[in-house]
Amino acid sequence: LSSSRDEAKASAVKSRDNGPDGMEPEGVIESNWNEIVDSFDDMNLSESLLRGIYAYGFEKPSAIQQRAILPCIKGYDVIAQAQSGTGKTATFAISILQQIELDLKATQALVLAPTRELAQQIQKVVMALGDYMGASCHACIGGTNVRAEVQKLQMEAPHIIVGTPGRVFDMLNRRYLCECLNFPGLWVTSLSMFSQFFFFFFFKHCSVMNPMRVI
Repeated sequence: LSSSRDEAKASAVKSRDNGPDGMEPEGVIESNWNEIVDSFDDMNLSESLLRGIYAYGFEKPSAIQQRAILPCIKGYDVIAQAQSGTGKTATFAISILQQIELDLKATQALVLAPTRELAQQIQKVVMALGDYMGASCHACIGGTNVRAEVQKLQMEAPHIIVGTPGRVFDMLNRRYLCECLNFPGLWVTSLSMFSQFFFFFFFKHCSVMNPMRVI
């Protein structure tokens, strides 16, 4: 077993309904999406992704996962807001992993996180859920060696990049990240802790270089 799978199993709770710690299935959620899917098996997910979901400890989708995964997979632009601990990270991680073309050596999803710690946490979730798929995920964050970062992006072109805005913008601005991005399939997921000013500043400048889908 891989280390990511071992870590995921160690952190999972024993309850069949609750999934990993902090991922309670019920939450206070308002939605304009009427279709609710209360089983991962009914979401048309790939077998390898389903294996990763169940190995992570999930048995039943949380309220936001029941409502948001399908519209994301179907290509709708989605804004998902929910209380902390309701499963938002796994929601977009599952949605992204389902749409990744594993044979395509290009970055197909970009996840922005406000802090290095959160970016690394999201990367671990993505890697654990996609463990049986062979999907690659790289944390593009400040405080790491820039030369090694550039080498990683150019040589490996990870399927998914989770990064902080400063380092991601720097890599885009230097054109290192642009070379491996497959923009027609690119998702950009913003998290609620971004200031509104920085959010629009970032996307205003990034959208000049290449078109993006903002989710």
